[in-house]
Amino acid sequence: MTTFQVEQTYSNYINGEWVKATSGETEPSINPANRKEVVGYVPTSGVEDLNRAVAAAKEAAKDWRRLSGAERGNYLFQAANVLERRADEVAEAMTREMGKTLPEARGETLRGVAILRYYAGEGMRKTGDVIPSTDSEALMFTTRVPLGVVGVIAPWNFPVAIPIWKTAPALIYGNTVVLKPAQETAVTAAKVMECFEEAGIPAGVLNLVCGRGSVIGSALAEHPDVGGITFTGSNEVGKRVGGAALARGAKYQLEMGGKNPIIIAADADLDLAVEATISGGLKSTGQKCTATSKVIIERKVYDAFKEKLLSQIQEIRLGDGMSSGSWMGPCASEGQLNTVLSYIQKGQDEGAVLLTGGKRGDGPGLEEGFYVQPTVFEGVESHMSIAREEIFGPVLALIAVDSLEEAIEAANDSDYGLSASIYTQNVGAMLSFIRDMDAGLVRINAETAGVELQAPFGGMKMSSSHSREQGQAAIEFFTAIKTVFVKS
Repeated sequence: MTTFQVEQTYSNYINGEWVKATSGETEPSINPANRKEVVGYVPTSGVEDLNRAVAAAKEAAKDWRRLSGAERGNYLFQAANVLERRADEVAEAMTREMGKTLPEARGETLRGVAILRYYAGEGMRKTGDVIPSTDSEALMFTTRVPLGVVGVIAPWNFPVAIPIWKTAPALIYGNTVVLKPAQETAVTAAKVMECFEEAGIPAGVLNLVCGRGSVIGSALAEHPDVGGITFTGSNEVGKRVGGAALARGAKYQLEMGGKNPIIIAADADLDLAVEATISGGLKSTGQKCTATSKVIIERKVYDAFKEKLLSQIQEIRLGDGMSSGSWMGPCASEGQLNTVLSYIQKGQDEGAVLLTGGKRGDGPGLEEGFYVQPTVFEGVESHMSIAREEIFGPVLALIAVDSLEEAIEAANDSDYGLSASIYTQNVGAMLSFIRDMDAGLVRINAETAGVELQAPFGGMKMSSSHSREQGQAAIEFFTAIKTVFVKS
């Protein structure tokens, strides 16, 4: 294990240099497993800092876009190599900053490595098509051109994977980037940025500005020199980001909330279904946009499923993510803990039956952390808050139904449409679910959480702006099509 330097002061990365915020102000990043531990101090930047970063990115874009895709890809390959070498250090920073267990953090970091290598290879793919012209003496074809400066606004729940899966395609397709990480995980973001610096990324091509979303995020969305904004976060903030970009004609991409159902059919393998429900709903303390939230069970197997579920949940061990014995860590912040507890209270107030959990985690070593017990409700009805609103915590709502048709109807009874899964052995049920489920990601005999980097990812309804991230689909957002007509 690497030695983690605590209480280091981190800076913004602008135009190839590490610089303090103009105000000189910083704030502590707190370990959610122990509120007394400061992981590091991060800048509280202002609009002036953001403007400097955008100006640097705009200037760097002139040369960066002229490089070949292979040349840009080489920088991503080098960054991947550095990140892989420093994976333990980055993973430890992530665990200390946002609470997920060290194995999960390391897995996410290595996923970032894989994303960088994937998009490095994308630099060698075609960027257009030849189209027949009605003029026999003309050549007509399409090519793709970068947007210019892209603003990346990233959340705290995947502080390595999400910034990289936005930044890597932006860079490979010729854009320059200004990254605004979540303030809660700015130390982790700085360590990722160090990997790009060590890889030799040219000055101004990739910039990091840390600060409050209400200041830096808003200024990034409103900046006239930012050609595109890609955002992952809450619906409330996403709507403001999209509105600001729309108002000035900039391109925007929003990935927002989810209320993700898993359907347990009467013929399901209940042991596998329980395992998927727990993994999908409770790993990372339920702090995933694709986390399982509604568990919709055919009544024939409801009692058996519930018994197995509750039995396995009792075995879950809460604790510091740095401890090898911990299965579930704390909520990422005190604010997130309070949000989760407020939803648990709403569930009880609105008439749902609390089966297990429902309180702050207690016991040796948990006193100073933001822990909440894994929680399960039954008797949940469609109008209840815990059935409709994103909780972003380890809370499962059990809903009993009489048929597959009723299950799919209950699963679709949501403002969101990000991910959904079903456990069944019936091919007809699988096909019905695939056809009728209103979600951008549907999974059969697998948990709701789980996204492969080479496949498009995004939601329907209020879960997204209907664009797609990752895989080859990323080129659709990060470039514009240019049609070329050449007359001899």
